Amino acid sequence: MSSLAEAAAGLGYGLASALVPLVNAEAYALVAGERGGHALVAVLALALGQTAGKLLLFESARRGTGRLGRRFAQRSNTPRAATRAARWTGPIRRWLSRRRTALPTVLVSAAVGVPPLAVVSLAAGSAGVRRWEFAVACLLGRVTRFALLLLPAALA
Repeated sequence: MSSLAEAAAGLGYGLASALVPLVNAEAYALVAGERGGHALVAVLALALGQTAGKLLLFESARRGTGRLGRRFAQRSNTPRAATRAARWTGPIRRWLSRRRTALPTVLVSAAVGVPPLAVVSLAAGSAGVRRWEFAVACLLGRVTRFALLLLPAALA
């Protein structure tokens, strides 16, 4: 596959995986590493696609249509579910509300996966994190994550 086709496939797969939880970007990165060839292009395109998808989540939370909040409220009408949701949302909101902890939280989430990047994307949008700072931290974290996944296959 040419590098342009690899980039287009990686970008599309990254965007899809950012929005649809069943689509696994890490698996794509591993397959791209096994194939060799243009693995670096695939990883960069995958990270760009993931960042673009997470920016869509970020913007939807920033614009605050309220639909997402109502949907979560409908699902979490039991005390147990509300407690479980508060376990993640409370600390994430506190971290993202402070400028010195917001970007490291996004970077760690994008690189490690804890806290989940989808949750962090929504919380960062509603917390007022700057768009470009979120995008850069997310992209750096995703490139790091996918490159580390690809490294063993590339060295073999």
